Amino acid sequence: MNDSSLKKIKSVVLGLLRLSFGWIFFWAFIDKLFGLQFATETGWLDGASPTSGFLEFGTKGPLAEFYQGLAGNIVVDWLFMLGLAFVGLTLLLGIGVRLGSATGLVLMLLIYGAVFPPANNPFMDEHLVYGLLFFALTLSDAGQHLGLGKMWLRVPFVKKYPFLQ
Repeated sequence: MNDSSLKKIKSVVLGLLRLSFGWIFFWAFIDKLFGLQFATETGWLDGASPTSGFLEFGTKGPLAEFYQGLAGNIVVDWLFMLGLAFVGLTLLLGIGVRLGSATGLVLMLLIYGAVFPPANNPFMDEHLVYGLLFFALTLSDAGQHLGLGKMWLRVPFVKKYPFLQ
């Protein structure tokens, strides 16, 4: 396989990884917003808190009390939902992938802290793996493959402020 073929494969894999990851987070936002009965029974639009179930009953470990104290807080609900939507949309569209990935990394570290130590491993769980993937996306040009990233890079304020890539 030559370098050109490997570059094309890398481009497609990075694009598909970004799109898949984006869908996971955007779907979580949609399900929690409308309560579509996949992971959420009652939607945010119906008055349910998108964070209280997990924060009240899913947290454990040394930081559990802190996280449980955040359950039902409207600011926490808004930040969580905006974070899910932002991460999902940036990754799906391929614009602002660095900011979206950085947001996702922070979200994963916060959730990891809420469940530390993990149930099935001394320290490693999917939140750390997702965090590493987010970090890799911030370092890559994944937004330029199978998305709007190439057009986004031509926008004057994105050229001026590269962290918006």
